Amino acid sequence: MSARIALFSLGGTIAMTPGAQGGGVQPTLTGEQLLAGVPGLADLDVEIEARDFRRLPGASLSFDDLRSLANAIGDCDADGVVITQGTDTIEETAYLLDLLHTGRTPLVVTGAMRNPTMAGADGPANVLAAIEVAADPAAHGRGCLVVFADEIHAACRVRKTHSTSVATFASPNGGALGHLVEGRARFLSAPGERVTVRLAPEAGFRRVALVTATLGDDGEILRAVADRADGLVVAAMGVGHVPESYLDALTELAGRMPVLLASRTGAGSVLSRTYGYPGSESDLLARGLTGAGFLHPYKARILLTVLLTAGASWDEIVETVSRAGAVRA
Repeated sequence: MSARIALFSLGGTIAMTPGAQGGGVQPTLTGEQLLAGVPGLADLDVEIEARDFRRLPGASLSFDDLRSLANAIGDCDADGVVITQGTDTIEETAYLLDLLHTGRTPLVVTGAMRNPTMAGADGPANVLAAIEVAADPAAHGRGCLVVFADEIHAACRVRKTHSTSVATFASPNGGALGHLVEGRARFLSAPGERVTVRLAPEAGFRRVALVTATLGDDGEILRAVADRADGLVVAAMGVGHVPESYLDALTELAGRMPVLLASRTGAGSVLSRTYGYPGSESDLLARGLTGAGFLHPYKARILLTVLLTAGASWDEIVETVSRAGAVRA
């Protein structure tokens, strides 16, 4: 029996063509047009339904767009789902979808670094690979995956690591989950624990700020957050360190809202008890911040936004962030 695949196109480089007035490319192609440019589809035992969901650059997608997409995915009858979108935000949108998707149907996000007018456009190969993964029974129960350049990545840890390379996506903490080999998904590990969150349909997304600690910063930007955000993620130096100038503001903010402590380095975990000076990880945790473990700051912001929107209690936030930030497949 053929696998039924639903393809949702959201725009992005993979769907871009030159604008009518010349100049740069813009997202114009429909899902059907994307599929028409993919060689080898006829050789797959799949039935594909294309849905033209959005035509936006990745940077213009919103939380509401992604919640609407998650709802549409939940309503469709398919064995697997493929989402095509701009690569600028895949590391964030894929994790948001992973948190909102409570079923076992695989979601596979892909895109392209080279638009269809360029030599060596990578969109068709990525779409083919994404469909092959979405149709594979081994992908069930793994939540949302990112498939790019024949690699399969977990949404919870994938990162865009280069501005232009077609091999831009990588998973610094643990590596790829698997690879496409002769058109088949080959996973290197069993499915791991997933964190999911249910949202009320009418809940408005809460605002979570992300502040990166930098050399010589006086911390004034933190004070600007106080009345404009419901939560905060601090992308700290190294294993969780900030300048001493941050301490008064962070102590006050941690008494008013959830504040997560992540590392700006892009790989590795924040620590909890190695350093003990003012502004160190142990000092910040004692002031009420919560360590985000291995979560990248971008992922931590997505998770905290969803938890606050779901009305999670402080204890629930701490427990969920702890699970999400632990090492897992």
